[in-house]
Amino acid sequence: MFYKSYLLILISLIMFSFFEKANAKYKKLFFDLNIKSIDNEVINLSKFKGKTVLLVNVASKCGFTKQYTDLQTLYEKYKDKGFSVIAVPSNQFGGQEPGSNTEIKDFCETNFNITFPITNKVDVKGKDAHTLYKWAKENYGNSTVPKWNFHKILINKEGKIHDTFNPFISPLSDKIIKQIELVL
Repeated sequence: MFYKSYLLILISLIMFSFFEKANAKYKKLFFDLNIKSIDNEVINLSKFKGKTVLLVNVASKCGFTKQYTDLQTLYEKYKDKGFSVIAVPSNQFGGQEPGSNTEIKDFCETNFNITFPITNKVDVKGKDAHTLYKWAKENYGNSTVPKWNFHKILINKEGKIHDTFNPFISPLSDKIIKQIELVL
């Protein structure tokens, strides 16, 4: 009997340790940070305070690049309800974002009519990752670290991470839309 009770307590402790990210002690919120725009101007993320944001690392020469169309559609659908997409170009995955900021901006506007914010090209993983991605990992764990282009991080109105989605999940998938609607 003692062994079963001990085992039950041990399993419970292990299970609850997986929920640690939900109880993260945020020293800073998403809205306390900033990042430079594709035009090299500071984007103070406090301007998104009270909004839901889908942060997506992007690349122009990736097999997932067509997701720009879905991201724009998603943005258009929910922008009037307090939602935004922020695209973060990165060249860390297969060298698939080799262009300059000007080339990236022209590509996005010409091919996909992007109207949501696009940031300066930055690192999104590793020791040189942008502060925004270091903040995400520190507060929510490894699921925020992109494994490839078009990884998505959903930020809620409180400036905390609500969920993450891998590149294979379409921005217009039921899974993402359900979570966006939940936190709008």
